Amino acid sequence: MSGRFADKVMVVTGAAQGIGRRVAERAAAEGASVMIVDRSSARDEVAQGITAAGGKAAAIAVDLETWDGCHDAMAAALDRFGRIDILVNNVGGTIWAKPFEHYQPDQIEAEIRRSLFPTLFCCRAALEPMLAAGRGVIVNVSSIATRGLNRVPYAAAKGGVNAITASLAWEVAERGIRVVATAPGGTEAPARVVPRNPNAETEQPAGWYQTIVDQTIQSSLMKRYGTLDEQTGAILFLASDDASYITGTTLPVGGGDLG
Repeated sequence: MSGRFADKVMVVTGAAQGIGRRVAERAAAEGASVMIVDRSSARDEVAQGITAAGGKAAAIAVDLETWDGCHDAMAAALDRFGRIDILVNNVGGTIWAKPFEHYQPDQIEAEIRRSLFPTLFCCRAALEPMLAAGRGVIVNVSSIATRGLNRVPYAAAKGGVNAITASLAWEVAERGIRVVATAPGGTEAPARVVPRNPNAETEQPAGWYQTIVDQTIQSSLMKRYGTLDEQTGAILFLASDDASYITGTTLPVGGGDLG
């Protein structure tokens, strides 16, 4: 697969850890110039590691839950690399895990802001330079959890990501831009550098999160979590020219769980 992204500029959000980090590292190894976007200071470590390995990368810290943050991230990529060929929208994730009746209104809003607005705003911010160039690929990272237990607000946000993918793809297909998504299932990953909810153990019974784990494994035909490379492979396939006739589609990557 070496060279699939030669001379391509890729922006990866949420790239300091987990799936986003692996996408950035593998894309850089295949020739991409990568803009690492993340609030965690680990973003600089990722960029430095790519550069040390002979790749091209830069990093920026912005708040992707705001329009200004998303706009500034795309502007930084344009300033550093001159264009945006590929955008991977990877920011999002469950903050709380509990039955819906236990969510407070502010928590519902926080879940939506975390897992929907970064994708919505980043799509809009990247669209102008892509339309001006007459080409581009947007890969949104959704979730199998649009059908799942104990995370209704997160499911609603990721359902919105699927809708963005389908509707935006229809709008821009004839103007040279593909919009696609993956829907990861449960994924084995190292402990997060910055926890999504550092107070989870004191705020909710452990069994509520265990319900998510059990349901995720049971819903998978393979009865296991996936790996970072299994998720990354699907994202990079959709981002590459190998998927040039695919748009408007959300690809489930959940061991047979279609979400």
